[in-house]
Amino acid sequence: MSEQNKRIIKGLHQKDLTNIKFASALLDMAIEEKNDDLDFALQQAKEAQKIAAKESRKKNSIEFANLYWKATLMLAPYFFEDFLYYMEKDRKPEKRFYMPRRRTLKVVVDDLQDLEDDKLDFYGLSMPPRVGKSTICIFFMAWVMGKRPNSHNAMSGHSGILADGFYSEALNLMELDVPEEKRQYHFLDIFPQTFLQKKSADKKEITLNDPDRFATLTCRGIDGTWTGAVDISWDGYLYVDDMVRDRQESLSPSRLEGRYQDYLNLLVDRKNDGTRELMVGTRWNVLDPLGRVEKQYKDNPRYRFRKIPALNENGESNFVYDYGKGFSTEYFLNVKSRLDKNEWEAKFQQRPFIREGLLFAENELLTYNGVLPPESSLIRVLAACDVAWGGGDSLSMPFGYEYDDGYIYIPDWIFNKGDKTVTQPIVVGKTLYHKPQMEHFEGNNGGDEYADKIDELLQAQHYSCSISSSKAPNTMSKMAKIIQYAPDVKRRCKFLAANKRDKEYHDAMDELTITVQIGSNDHDDAADGVTQLIMLANGGSLAKAEFIDSPY
Repeated sequence: MSEQNKRIIKGLHQKDLTNIKFASALLDMAIEEKNDDLDFALQQAKEAQKIAAKESRKKNSIEFANLYWKATLMLAPYFFEDFLYYMEKDRKPEKRFYMPRRRTLKVVVDDLQDLEDDKLDFYGLSMPPRVGKSTICIFFMAWVMGKRPNSHNAMSGHSGILADGFYSEALNLMELDVPEEKRQYHFLDIFPQTFLQKKSADKKEITLNDPDRFATLTCRGIDGTWTGAVDISWDGYLYVDDMVRDRQESLSPSRLEGRYQDYLNLLVDRKNDGTRELMVGTRWNVLDPLGRVEKQYKDNPRYRFRKIPALNENGESNFVYDYGKGFSTEYFLNVKSRLDKNEWEAKFQQRPFIREGLLFAENELLTYNGVLPPESSLIRVLAACDVAWGGGDSLSMPFGYEYDDGYIYIPDWIFNKGDKTVTQPIVVGKTLYHKPQMEHFEGNNGGDEYADKIDELLQAQHYSCSISSSKAPNTMSKMAKIIQYAPDVKRRCKFLAANKRDKEYHDAMDELTITVQIGSNDHDDAADGVTQLIMLANGGSLAKAEFIDSPY
């Protein structure tokens, strides 16, 4: 950048940039400097765009609106979100794809930007059916093709029919052979040097700019011809979408294994050194290809796995889009009520689990309607706590009311991911409410210290409770204990009916009912809490317990 231009830009920043004259001059300087100092030019264009957006809304100014779109056009080849904005700028608001869905898809757009900026090697995206995951990724592939028309890219799915859709949608977005007056999108305004060299509806290939043996984009089902026919260049992408065909295929471990081997031996085999990968789909099974890749690379910082469930942690839809698009909370709740739990958790909540080996299958657990038996038959109230300090684990503390018929009713369950400053007041408050005679705390990782603090806080409230703490066994022994006491939990514990649970109780039951005895569990906090409760009720071994009796 010349010293003169540096002085001009510095001087413009000292002017009133809410004046259209100076804001326009700043953008013009950014455009002029693009070839000499791209990063600095983009920074100035972003500043001009931000000012133009604010002033066009504030003043209802056509001049600032035009300046905003001029800045967005400059930025579109470099920033995926600006590409999306400019592509659809002249479509009716209700006809646009991205803006009505932005509140949910913004995080996906940012992830894809990181993928293109070489911060990632692999991006895995799982979302429910029909919420726009494939469309946003086809927009992304169109952007990549515009940026690098001589790269080689491939899009694949479970069948040729799916690949046909990818091919057609990519052509529709680029509109390379559509007369200007009939175009809906602005791809050729963003990438004016891009042109269609050839296309093949039979081979599902699109070749841009300079002729090459391999196409810029090949769309082909995994059941098609790959070896010798497809190449994915070092600067290209392998985009894999919906590898699992249907429910029937998802229930067959052998067919899932076959799919995964096809993915490795047909698709991944076509990648060159440096090729990045985008894998998208609705989750069906822990053994589906996306699940297999996640299991292998979940700790690799260059692999990112984004999961957006149908319902958020508050039980509300993540996919209520503008203009009546998307799906309401009521829609998803209706789907949930009609589906098998496994399919709901996998397809809609992106939490697949293994059916075989479930320790606490939902249909095997006893429930009640929230009304406790007469107090005259109550023997005692107990509580057991699997202590957590935050960081992804949940403090799990079910309260059990034991009656003379042997059943233990669980009307309340603390299940909270907060640190001790959050959970300790809750534990004290719930203890004072339920008034248990005995509480047990797992003593690992400072749990005994946690128990001492709860005892101190309860004494300050003049409440007398027998509190014990003990060290939990190692992970294998812990699971052995959970397995050992699972029959007692299912025989004696009565849980609140689904429509009577609060959020934390609901979260605890969700985790409990997908706990397996074969394989690994992401978390076992719910199972550990209820196991400790039944052990306490049974008088089971809680070794090395320290009982602290309040003097009050």
